[in-house]
Amino acid sequence: MPSRSGGFREKSLLRPQNLVLLAAEGSAEAPILARNLAAGGFHGRLFAIGAAPEGFEPAASVETLPVSPDLAVLCLPPAELEGAMAALAARGCFAAVVPGPAPDLAEASARTGVRALGQGSFGVAVPSIGLNATLSHIPPAKGRLALVTQSSAIARAVLDWAAAESVGFSHVIGIGGNQELGFARVLDWLARDSGTGAILLDLRRIKNRRMFISATRAAARTRPVVAIRAGGRLADGSGLADEVMEAALRRAGVLRVRGLEDFLTAAETLARVRVSPRATGAGDRIAIVTNGIGLGALAADAVLAGGARLAAPEEAAMAALAIGLPEGWRGPNPLALGPAAAGRLGEAAAMLAALPEVDAVVALHAPAPAEDAAVVRETLAAAVKANRGAPILVGWVGQATAGAQRALLAAAGVAVFASPEGAVRGALHLAQDRRNRAAAAELPAREVLDLAPDRAHAARVFARVRAAGRLELTEEEALSVLAAYGLPTVPGRGVAGPEEAAAAAAMLGFPVVLKILSPDLPRKTEVGGVALGLMSADAVREAATRMAAHVAAARPEARLTGFLVQRQAGKGQELRLRLGDDAMFGPWIGFGRGGTAADIDPDEGFDLPPLNLALARALIGRTRTARLLDGWRDHAPANVPAIADALVRLSQVAVDFPEIESCGINPLLADTEGVLALDSSITLRPEGERALLAIPPYPAELARVWRGHGGRELTVRPIRPEDAAAHAEAFARLSRDDIRYRFFSALGELSAAQIARMTQIDYDREMAFVAVERLPDGPDRTVGVSRLIREPGSTEAEFAIIVDPTWKGQGLARHLMERLFEWGRSVGVREVAGQVLAENRPMLAFVRALGFRVRNNAEDAEVMDARLTLGPAPPG
Repeated sequence: MPSRSGGFREKSLLRPQNLVLLAAEGSAEAPILARNLAAGGFHGRLFAIGAAPEGFEPAASVETLPVSPDLAVLCLPPAELEGAMAALAARGCFAAVVPGPAPDLAEASARTGVRALGQGSFGVAVPSIGLNATLSHIPPAKGRLALVTQSSAIARAVLDWAAAESVGFSHVIGIGGNQELGFARVLDWLARDSGTGAILLDLRRIKNRRMFISATRAAARTRPVVAIRAGGRLADGSGLADEVMEAALRRAGVLRVRGLEDFLTAAETLARVRVSPRATGAGDRIAIVTNGIGLGALAADAVLAGGARLAAPEEAAMAALAIGLPEGWRGPNPLALGPAAAGRLGEAAAMLAALPEVDAVVALHAPAPAEDAAVVRETLAAAVKANRGAPILVGWVGQATAGAQRALLAAAGVAVFASPEGAVRGALHLAQDRRNRAAAAELPAREVLDLAPDRAHAARVFARVRAAGRLELTEEEALSVLAAYGLPTVPGRGVAGPEEAAAAAAMLGFPVVLKILSPDLPRKTEVGGVALGLMSADAVREAATRMAAHVAAARPEARLTGFLVQRQAGKGQELRLRLGDDAMFGPWIGFGRGGTAADIDPDEGFDLPPLNLALARALIGRTRTARLLDGWRDHAPANVPAIADALVRLSQVAVDFPEIESCGINPLLADTEGVLALDSSITLRPEGERALLAIPPYPAELARVWRGHGGRELTVRPIRPEDAAAHAEAFARLSRDDIRYRFFSALGELSAAQIARMTQIDYDREMAFVAVERLPDGPDRTVGVSRLIREPGSTEAEFAIIVDPTWKGQGLARHLMERLFEWGRSVGVREVAGQVLAENRPMLAFVRALGFRVRNNAEDAEVMDARLTLGPAPPG
């Protein structure tokens, strides 16, 4: 088998300098690919094996190629693929596209080292280098939109639309069946590509949930990412999988749309509209200006139906604006100029866009008699081009005359739509994208819920259940696990029969609730298995006897194991919390309405564990139930912080015990005092099966106490999002030289986006250790940070370190670096590198003392390169 030492590089796939087409006789894809490649104006050399298309240099075999190809396109039958991949690997080619069937592609890739897009890949296009190795019927133009797709049909539809709308692409990448190279590696490349302004994702299947979320989040930090999923409801009629996917994408900062029309609308908007990076708030205050009252009313309805707001400019602003408006205008929002004043649309839109109360402007035009359409069009295009305020989206309504005008506006770079609703959808997409990306980078408060669960108790319960040959816990067992995690649970006791039930009730105190216990009856109320408000031991005894007889008659096949007697709780709002498992994204958390109506009229929000308090509150707020928690009529408000606390504790259960398949709390009773779990169920996975969270949990086990030379004590632990405020405060205490040495520039302060990037890290691909000093009269203080960042799949990582001036000379910097080395070895890092300013003599001496090799940087005389080879981890 050929050597794999050459290794795959994304650059070979997405910026190749030469390419070889391997074509079998009769291949349906080869002629299309050959035609597109030859016509694309590829900047490199094109070779062909097995065919002699025009524009290619022919070769007899891979071995006889004059150069080692960067990229191979394999139009071969499945039986010939692995042999060709082995030959390519021997020549040093490790990147391929497989447009046809390849059922064993992953195995062939593992054996040869060649990484491939496919099976059924649409191909790869990079218009900036003239590469069009796709099955497209139309060449993609150069632009800033990237399309990453599994479906060739969707790819063709998007490219056809783009050609008509004058939209261009930085990349078109066909993942195909996603058997081998998948979304994560592609997204990592696009996240670093300065020529990509927005990304469109067509998702059906992902292989590695954790890598996908990590790469998507990295891409969404710096540009809009929009996703569509075809066949989600077809695969799961309940809609649960779709909801979980939306939750996962929201967590990554991605805008998920529901259909092709919305997908294209989002593409139209994001390909042309540039939102100021200084824009703040929800972004949902929309101003409408139109030459017809009816169009404005339709747009206003669409704004309100979409959950956005009609912008409300201040009276003084409108008075100033009115000076430049034609007579007879109506407003202020929608602002109707009248059909004779269409030529003023651009001017009015620009004035509205400059107002601080406006986040987006929708300018609507209906064709009018005797107007000069070219003048209207040119003034609108000029206003959009010169605009430095809120984005302007145009709706030019109609078709016979309007179609040509929209095409010209699109060619001029204007986001233009055929209806008021389409233009408003574009504005709503901008607002939702801003909210999603802001939420993904939100700086949470310092508040951290310090959990001290009795994990040992939960583990013992699970062990007893498995020893008994069961996977389902009884209600009493499930409630005891929740209680071990600090969730308030109703006092109760499991008993065998009516007499024991009466005795237990007398001990607990009246009134009590009596429930039948059976692993075969998940909904006890449906078979008369629950009795409420029992006020005496006799009443409990009689109820138990009747209940056992009734359930046995109604469900003779059900196994009855006894009764659960619980102290009856007071009144409150009934909620449901649950854990489940999604085939694509793994464990999820649901929150919503509880009680017997939860499945009949569901109202549920979803997220992924792990949760912190900020995420838990956001999950609650996405449900209709959230409005009821504020109280209404004679219903008192519920204690929302206690509900968020319960969600975080349930999330920790999922983190600590991946052997749990599902967990439900229904109802969770919430009142002004707090919450109380009245009923719960937990089901374990078969022995040996464990869930994998899509988002790495906080590695609390890496926290340690450290003492300096003078005996002063710190906690050194991984950074977490709640460190944002302390991180900003630590930066403010640094000297000017410290800042310049660390950031290579004289930063005045860290932006919110920079702080989010530094404190919200992916623990699978990077690590940052913070040294935390506990103060008796204030919040914890960060006095040192070390950081190690690696590219996915790389064995090399880049370090950075900084220590508070008051802690220098204590040995803290060395300890922080040693913690980085320890973590790096554990995840396969072999080389640690970094850059140091040549004038930073203390740092140069420090890294040399750690064993780094220091050399002059080849490109910058003011910078020194430091590199350290990590040895194996010490024994024990």
